[in-house]
Order: sequence, then structure tokens, then C-alpha cells
Amino acid sequence: MNKLSLHTPDLTESNYNALASLFPNAVTETKDENGEVIRAIDVDVLAQEINTHVVSGKEERYQFTWPDKKKAVLLANSPITATLRPCREESVDFDNTENIYIEGDNLDVLKLLRETYLNRIKMIYIDPPYNTGNDFVYNDEWQVDSEQWLGISGDYDNDGNRMVRNLDSNGRFHSDWLNMIYPRLRVARDLLTTDGVIFISVDDREIKNMLNICNEIYGETNYIGTILWKKKTNGNNMGVIPPVHDYIVAYSKSINNIDEIGYEITEEFIQKTYSNPDNDTRGVWTTMDLSANHKGPHFLIKNPRTGEEFYPPEGRYWVFNEKEVAQRIADGRIIFGKSGTVRPVQKVFASERINGKIRAESWWDCHGMNEDATKEIKELLGNGKLFTHPKPTKLIYHLIKISSCIKSNDIILDFFSGSATTAHAVMQLNAEDGGNRKFIMVQLPEVCPEDGEAAKAGYKNICEIGKERIRRAGNKILAESKENASLPFDQEHSPLDIGFRVLKLDSSNMKDVYYKPQEIIAENGKLQVDLDGLVDNIKHDRTAEDLLFQVMLDLGILLSSKIEKRQIEGKTVFSVADNFLIACFDHITDETVTEIAKCKPYYAVFRDSNFDSDATLVNFEQIFKTYSLETKRKVL
Repeated sequence: MNKLSLHTPDLTESNYNALASLFPNAVTETKDENGEVIRAIDVDVLAQEINTHVVSGKEERYQFTWPDKKKAVLLANSPITATLRPCREESVDFDNTENIYIEGDNLDVLKLLRETYLNRIKMIYIDPPYNTGNDFVYNDEWQVDSEQWLGISGDYDNDGNRMVRNLDSNGRFHSDWLNMIYPRLRVARDLLTTDGVIFISVDDREIKNMLNICNEIYGETNYIGTILWKKKTNGNNMGVIPPVHDYIVAYSKSINNIDEIGYEITEEFIQKTYSNPDNDTRGVWTTMDLSANHKGPHFLIKNPRTGEEFYPPEGRYWVFNEKEVAQRIADGRIIFGKSGTVRPVQKVFASERINGKIRAESWWDCHGMNEDATKEIKELLGNGKLFTHPKPTKLIYHLIKISSCIKSNDIILDFFSGSATTAHAVMQLNAEDGGNRKFIMVQLPEVCPEDGEAAKAGYKNICEIGKERIRRAGNKILAESKENASLPFDQEHSPLDIGFRVLKLDSSNMKDVYYKPQEIIAENGKLQVDLDGLVDNIKHDRTAEDLLFQVMLDLGILLSSKIEKRQIEGKTVFSVADNFLIACFDHITDETVTEIAKCKPYYAVFRDSNFDSDATLVNFEQIFKTYSLETKRKVL
């Protein structure tokens, strides 16, 4: 039997090992600031090995950096021993739903999800806190106060004079924001499928830095575009030029793998857009510009009917070369308007675009505004002032539609869930097209200010508002779907999943002795922990279901997996995903082990201290060899 690690992987360790295996002669040692010997990579040796120029030291190079960026990178890669604990009483349809709502700091949550949801998230949408010149709720290790910042950033000259007067507008707040968002986006990238996309809402204060960060993490070649979303009708006299829009930055994990970003071509769209005035045998068609603003062919095109000649419009180029244009004119694919006497255009047939998309444009002024979101929250929760500047469901709804999240089991993640608009949009779209998309919402349980509208309405933290919004939105959507008969309901079951499992971030279920058994006995030979801690390595307040979810995380089993709880030989046994995992944390007898082995699970997990006797422990391996040799056996 192997012992479960029950902590997230140390990516720094794995990266170092990969480099050391390729270039062992570059591995060396040095001393840290405490005089401790630590491992290191010799940059000079590495440069010789890869036979190119490695930039180091103060040598000039193009780079995007800020104070404590190295700590932000380290933060993204460092392991944690936290877990997610289920909360049935706050969940909706816990046993059947495949949606997840997680309370906790999203960086730790993303790390916990990294192994389980690696390459499994089709779309991510986030609306992170904007940089308003104030400190952030997400107060990670890298946060610095004003005095520390001044030392780091060099805002004092050689005589000790301060070089920047306005503290609120200096770079400290930019760095705080960058250090907050960078590690989260770094971990989030690992979760995306190869054809996955991420949309990030941001304002004009940080749009430049957001693009720089995403270019570094996702790669500039994977930039899809930026949507300008009109969020309100006027700027309320804010600033010299009042802002009435936000940006939504879009990147793919791999531009070569994604489907075309846009809307599916529907029959309704075809009827509205296409026609066949000349009875072309190839079917209904529409026209498209023959020129583009990127560099291309530039020549005269002659109308064979009138002899009139056309150059491309100023600053534009033809999309086909002369030979291709001649062939397409002969084939009737380039025409000179429907009258035959105006500028040349392309004929585009509906039959040739069935698998294509209607491209989404960058200016969105018809997909809801902040005031629409406020009205939605007021209708659902009775108070539109619970959130400031919320995003409307319609906005996220359309982002999901253009990102090719089809009707299958695509997962949509929002790790700055806020008012849970994304969950609402997922359920709404599923109700309309019969889809089975799933959502994962992550939100820090930020305490509502005592004098705020949320606290007055009885909400203790933001998560309580988000969960209640999902409950009410789900019930509303379900009722409307039944009334409109848009989905095939029967008396007992609904095809629409409006439930969610609530999981809460917490410290590991295991005591320190589980992770550091070698540190139990001090150098002087005295025990550092009580004897009871040696006997039981699990914290006293943790349940069997708590243990189960930490095991699921460690083994990479989806948190939405079906869980069946049953009795075997009088012991409580959990079967996850149709016996993919069977876990038993009760005291175990030979009979219990035998019945579990007969189920032939892929994984079987037990508590190391719960074997009924030494004989049971001795017989354990033989029982599995007899009934299920391939089962991977693990212990806590």
C-alpha cells in the first residue's frame, strides 16, 4: 500500500528536477541569507549547454516586471496542504448536482483544483477587483505597506528626498494588483482545455498591465481580442472623459486548437441574412468585402461587363491574388454588386458556412449594462444595492455562447464569483438549448460591512449572497422552463441541473505528524506532540466525508462525481464514480476488505490505523491479489 501525499505538487521542485535531468552539470549549491546550503542552477554553465545567449544581471532586455514579481511566481508554484470540506446543509441537491460552489481564497482553491481539473475547463470568466488605488482584500504574502514599498521601488533619491508626491497614484498599488492577479492567472492556465478560452474584465487603469501579464502567461500568439463592453449610459462626470465602458480581454490556451470564436449559424440567421435573387444553383448567399486592412495583393480588377476598373479602397488590399480573382469572377463567386455595376464583392454561400461561425465584434453595446444587473439582483433578492457595478447575466451568457461551450459537459469556471452571475448565465443557457454545461464558482467569503445594504439584509458575507442568488435564479429558470415546456420534464426528474455542491477551503484534515513524521522527536529526544497524535493522524473535528473529498482531490477525481454511501459488513463505505474509488475510513476486518476487493475498484483507500488487527493488515495484500490485483491501494 502507498501513502497518499495529500498536498498539492511543488511545481518549483518538478521544474528544477526537469532542468537538472537535462543539464546535470549546471546543478550547483549556494547559501541563502540565513547561511543554509540550498540548491541552485549555474546560469553560465546553462548558457554554454544551450549554445545561445542567456540574459542575466542588469543587461538590457525587453521584459515586463515589477517589485516582488519573483515572489508572485514562487507563490503560483509553491505547494499547499489545504483541503475542501463539503457543506451539505448549504448545498442544493448535493447528491445529484454536478455544479460546484467553493468558498475560500481563490489562489489556494485553484492550486487544489490544478491536478483534478488539469486541462478540463473549457471557459474561464473572471471579473477581478479593479485597481482603485486602495489595498486589496486578497492579502497574500507579497503585500507590502507604504514604507516597505518606498524601499523597494526606489522612490527616494540619494539624499533621502521623496521623488513621488501622490501616494495614491504611485506604483505601489499597481504592484499590489499585479502581484494579486499574476499567480492566479498562472495557475488558471493549467486548468484550461487545449481549446479553452479565458475572458477577463478589466478597466482602463490596468488594461495595459493585464495584456502584458496575459502575453507572458498565455503567449502573445494566443491573444484572441479585446471586447469593449458598454456598461452604462453616462460616466456621471467621472474624470475629464467619463468612462462608460470596460474591457474584456480574451486569450486561448492554444490558438491552433480553438474553434472559431463566434455564434453558431442558425436557421433563423440564414433566413434573415441570406437570399438567392439570381437563383444560383449553389443555394442562398450573401456578400462579403473583397478587401482587408492587412498587407496583401494590390492591383486593378476589371468588371468584364462594363470595363470599369477598381483598386482596393485606400489603406486596404485584396484578399485574393490576380489568378484567384480571375477564377472566382468566372465562377460567379466575385460579383460587382447585385446590380453588376458597382465595386467587386465576394459571394458567400450558406451551404459552405454550416460549420462556421458568425464572428463576434469587439464593440458590445447590446448585451446588458450595470443597471440591468442591478435590476436582476433586485428582482431575485429584493435589493439592487447588494453589489456595486455587477455584471449582467446577458453579458456572460453571450461570452459562453461565442466561446464554443457546446451542449455537452463543458465546465465554466469563475474564480471571482461575486454575485454569481456566471452560474446564473450557465443555467439560463442550459435551459434554452438543453445543454449540460457545469459551473464552478469560487469566492472569498469577504465579510459584508456592518453599515452596508447586504448586512442590513441579513447577509454575513459575499458567499451567502452568491449562493442565495443561484438558488433563486435556478428556481426561476426551472419554473419558466416548465411553463414554456422548453425542456422534456417528467414527474420525477428535471433535465436542468440547478443544484450545486458547497465546498469550503480549510486546513488539511491531517495533523502535522502526517506530513512531518521525522520531526516528531526533537534533537534532545523529547516528543514534540502528544502520544494521542502518534496514534491518530487525523484531526478530531473532521468527518469521513471530509476525508473523502481530500482523497478525491489528491487522486484527481472530479469533485462533482457521483458519491454512493453504503454499508459493507456493517462498515460505512463510499463508492465514487461507479466504484472508480472505494474508500472506507471505519475499522476494517478481513470481511470488509474482501467485499471491497470483489467490487474491483480502480482505487481503494483506507485509514492506516483502522485495520482491525495485525492479521488483517497481513492478509490485506493477499486478499486484493486474489480478487482485484489491479486495484491501486492507498492509505491515510
